[in-house]
Amino acid sequence: SELNSFLWTIKRDPPSYFFGTIHVPYTRVWDFIPENSKKAFQQSHIVYFELDLTDPYTISALTSCQLLPQGENLQDVLPHDIYCRLKRHLEYVKLMMPSWMTPDQRGKGLYADYLFNAIAGNWERKRPVWVMLMVNSLTEVDIKSRGVPVLDLYLAQEAERLRKQTGAVEKVEEQCHPLNGLNFSQV
Repeated sequence: SELNSFLWTIKRDPPSYFFGTIHVPYTRVWDFIPENSKKAFQQSHIVYFELDLTDPYTISALTSCQLLPQGENLQDVLPHDIYCRLKRHLEYVKLMMPSWMTPDQRGKGLYADYLFNAIAGNWERKRPVWVMLMVNSLTEVDIKSRGVPVLDLYLAQEAERLRKQTGAVEKVEEQCHPLNGLNFSQV
């Protein structure tokens, strides 16, 4: 109850709330989310998220926006030494992934090759900023939590299950264009 809940209340009737989320598996943070935030979610009839992660179009558009222009590959835009280090690192991750996976993940039918391809598939066609974000998520801790939805997705799934009206405050393009606009030195 002493924790900052990142919950802001707009005093009106009925009240409105803003809740700051974080893109990590919800199991890492759920026990630390104060009851006032959980209660606000339960009492809400309409819930808006950053993006609608339950919409197949959103996922497809996010995937598309990460790609380099047609005909370009990462090898064409990265310095040769960085590209080679990246390729070696991804080979290492692919080799290590089976040992990073949990028995629970295996019990759910997740295979290391499938998981690697789901995360890193088509990496040679992605823009450097998205490859950087991908590489940052290819750690043992992150792999062990794959299959657990991030907090936003968990709340969206809960909202659907509870038949709440949902929406999004951003479009994919509003997230993609600023990231894709970063120059190489910024990335």
